[in-house]
Amino acid sequence: MDISELFWNASIDELKQGYHEQEQQYVCLLCGKTVEKGIIYKQGDTLYEAERYTRLHIEREHESVFHYLIQMDKKMTGLTEHQNGLLKCFYDGKSDRDIQQQMGIGSASTIRNHRFVLKEKERQAKVFLTLMELLKEKDEHAPAFVEYHKTATMVDERYNVTQEENDKLLTKYFPDGIDGKLKTFSMKEKSKLVVLREIAKRFQTDTVYNEKEINEVLKAVYDDHVTLRRYLIEYGFLDRKEDGSEYWLK
Repeated sequence: MDISELFWNASIDELKQGYHEQEQQYVCLLCGKTVEKGIIYKQGDTLYEAERYTRLHIEREHESVFHYLIQMDKKMTGLTEHQNGLLKCFYDGKSDRDIQQQMGIGSASTIRNHRFVLKEKERQAKVFLTLMELLKEKDEHAPAFVEYHKTATMVDERYNVTQEENDKLLTKYFPDGIDGKLKTFSMKEKSKLVVLREIAKRFQTDTVYNEKEINEVLKAVYDDHVTLRRYLIEYGFLDRKEDGSEYWLK
């Protein structure tokens, strides 16, 4: 199971702590970093057991789970830009007066109203989650959808892909198997998404690549590696420095 599947299948408690516990390791749900159990890790002059070191990793690399989640695309969070800004202020412990000045909100009562609206959104989310959990027990005809990657830059109908569709498309465009060459990249955008998701699996998490290394991996997939690289970045699978000197899985 890849990191996006782990993320979307995690419980609320797991998402709050930011990592998933497996038999032999802890997996950061935010970036996929794994920390092996039974090893003592050193950071500076301090020694940490695996779980504490995983929490330290989240603090050092992501600041906090809240900061990571609040930066996700608004189609992921369901928040407007205004609500997003308010939550950041609330999390930072700012007073209503400070929030008024920072966000240009007219009065304290306006801020209280925003707090009420957010509380209502929380209640609705709890009811909706419960309904969906109950639905899983009854809806025998629901197709298995492929989880979209949590770094997706644009979430729309292209992501409406069932597991069956996904497998058929991969068989069609990778006739020699998913580790082989891509037949063509002339396809519908929905198909491109499926293909790009699979290609992204050829890169390692926690690894920084230079342009030559990125190109070598992509040339083994398809002759037009430049186009593949551009689409992987555009769709939020890869990220890079502005000068193109370093690339990594987003």
